[in-house]
Amino acid sequence: MLKEIEAKINEIDQELTDLHVKPGGPMRTLRSFQLQRERRELLKSCADLCASDKVSLARNQKRPRIKDYIDALFQDFFEMRGDRLGGEDCSILGGIALYKGRPVTVIGHRKGKNLSENMTFRFGMPGPEGYRKALRLMKQAQKFGRPVITMIDTPGAYPGIEAEANGQSVAIARCLAEMSTLTVPVVAIVTGEGGSGGALALGVANRVLMLEHSVYSVLSPEGFAAILWKDASRSPEACDMMKLTAQDLLQLGVIDGIIPEPPGGAHRDPRAVFASVDAALSRHLIELSGFSGEELASQRYQKFRAIGRPDSEKEHT
Repeated sequence: MLKEIEAKINEIDQELTDLHVKPGGPMRTLRSFQLQRERRELLKSCADLCASDKVSLARNQKRPRIKDYIDALFQDFFEMRGDRLGGEDCSILGGIALYKGRPVTVIGHRKGKNLSENMTFRFGMPGPEGYRKALRLMKQAQKFGRPVITMIDTPGAYPGIEAEANGQSVAIARCLAEMSTLTVPVVAIVTGEGGSGGALALGVANRVLMLEHSVYSVLSPEGFAAILWKDASRSPEACDMMKLTAQDLLQLGVIDGIIPEPPGGAHRDPRAVFASVDAALSRHLIELSGFSGEELASQRYQKFRAIGRPDSEKEHT
């Protein structure tokens, strides 16, 4: 359903562009109004999407990337590179910035907007050098008392044999361990696709938020279908079973909030998404600033310990 809607909207956008280029007239103006009305109706139909449609939106090539969020929300961003062991992985972008005048550390997965960039960034799949860089920035944030903001958008950590040989699992585990003990506020935002331990390595936060059409899961729907049914083509069926949408995960208590997207997805109106993310991020950082360092670490620990427990058991912890 979503693919057909997207195709029709793209056709309308192209026709609208052609109409604006050509000399105007009453008939062209009328046609423009008709196309805009049809476009609005198509976008309204995107309000009720199935899980597989949301996976498609989360993976959309035009979706805003971490660099777009940094440029829109932060000031004086200074990128920091290297894992201090001789390696650099550009599929993790991290550094120091100002957010509303307050120094913060920003870390996130980096995907490209075209094939060349995606090849450079390994389609947002970091190796151990990337996670060691993230770990270094987390420790630095802890030392200087800066809040940590992470942006998650990855199908998972890079699965190559060289990554495993170079300590992929250890690098991810150390990120998990370090984030769980930080005494500074940590806010994680799933902006697109959050897959497996590669996503969770940046997701141990006091507040875990998701964009409305993002997804967060233990593995990809294709991988799930291949394991369960030996048939990756059944991934749409797997999407429904996995409970990977923001709405599912909020209901299950895995995340703390959903950030709204414009009709049709974040790529349709990036400015609106930036405004929504800004409002949510500001609110949660203000809330977390009222806790002491020990309280922040304890709250984070208890939050993740409680995931998956029955409500009655949570009340007694």
